[in-house]
Amino acid sequence: MTLRIYNTLSRQVEPFTPIEPSHVRMYVCGMTIYDLCHVGHARMMMAFDVVSRWLRASGYKVTYVRNITDIDDKIIRRALERNIPIRQLTDEMIAAMHQDIASIGIEPPTHEPRATEYVPQMLEMIQRLEDKGLAYRAAGGDVNFAVRKFPGYGKLSGKSLDELRAGERVAVLEGKEDPLDFVLWKSAKPEEPADAKYASPFGPGRPGWHIECSAMSCALLGEHFDIHGGGMDLQFPHHENEIAQSEGATGQTFVNVWMHNGFLNVDNEKMSKSLGNFFTIRDVLKSFDGETVRFFMLRTHYRSPFNFSDANLEDARHALRRLYTALASLEAVPALESIDWTQPQAAAFRAAMDEDFNTPGAVAVLFELAAEVNRSRSVDAAALLKALGAVLGLLQQSPRAFLQGGGTLDEVDIERLIEQRAAAKKSRDFAAADAIRRDLAERGIVLQDSAQGTTWVKA
Repeated sequence: MTLRIYNTLSRQVEPFTPIEPSHVRMYVCGMTIYDLCHVGHARMMMAFDVVSRWLRASGYKVTYVRNITDIDDKIIRRALERNIPIRQLTDEMIAAMHQDIASIGIEPPTHEPRATEYVPQMLEMIQRLEDKGLAYRAAGGDVNFAVRKFPGYGKLSGKSLDELRAGERVAVLEGKEDPLDFVLWKSAKPEEPADAKYASPFGPGRPGWHIECSAMSCALLGEHFDIHGGGMDLQFPHHENEIAQSEGATGQTFVNVWMHNGFLNVDNEKMSKSLGNFFTIRDVLKSFDGETVRFFMLRTHYRSPFNFSDANLEDARHALRRLYTALASLEAVPALESIDWTQPQAAAFRAAMDEDFNTPGAVAVLFELAAEVNRSRSVDAAALLKALGAVLGLLQQSPRAFLQGGGTLDEVDIERLIEQRAAAKKSRDFAAADAIRRDLAERGIVLQDSAQGTTWVKA
């Protein structure tokens, strides 16, 4: 079966053929690194970690670039608030990011460029745009991209210039010829720290956000490459602007396939600090192990909206324990040297992943194999279960160690889970409530419901 990917640009699932046979070049917009990573960042990086893993499992060489934006208004403000140099802040946050995402099994990309290391390439691209009449210098010192001079603007978002202009809610900023025009080079302000200013032919300043990704991707992958990814919120204007400035500068197609992961909600509401439902990866790892968090995310297709909640995490933890319990039922599980993709369950797994990285379908195959192991004690089924799990970054721990580690609870943990179960029952999410009861039972905690509430005893 041929790999098929949903292309945001064409708005359909289509067969994937790399530009260079057997080599896939992929760029993903990474972090603006001024704070700890939150679960939305984790969801995005998880989606493209799976893409990279499956491409490699399919026999492709993968050059995967995921950038770091390390110069930005938010970064400058945070460094000023803490009274530290920008580089000190970004080095600290990058180290924290690496630690956090490693905890949930996200592999490093091939290249992780920092924007500040590619300013010369950004300036060269801006100059090319100016030379072609697609960029202009504003009175205040900024250099802007002239959107209406680029034919085809709006093809990624599917909106015409007039539709985009009709939705414009702000007045034309001083120096802009059109509200849709966007900044390529931001002139330095007197109050900004010295380490936020870079020398350029356009005067001291720093690059705009959009030009950073165009310059870094073209420098590391070439001016025409296979896949560009990121969160759905980046489709417009960030990715639309990347297309305009990249194709405007080079005169050729920028990217063949555009991929976007779905939005993340927390308890069915958009995650927001103002709503009090904002969680960093570190917040979540205080209560759940990294593999459970990974498994939880893989149970939802990358393009679907993702609902994050403690009750759903508890259900994922119980389900993952079922897979490990099947592996633990055997004395030893041999490692497969390679997967026979003609074997029925392996073929079903491959068919799911080849259809736009359908991880829920692939996970369903893992449970089929676990059921076979439980029914027949088949070593071959267990070995295939573990091998297919490895493709998704799952089931590589010692089963008994995982189950033992997942079974240690103190009284605070137990009471917290009882509260989560009560909340799930109140919202009529009985599946999640039952999953919490089962998980506790597997760890030796028996719940007793009465009119006065729920108590527990150790079995």
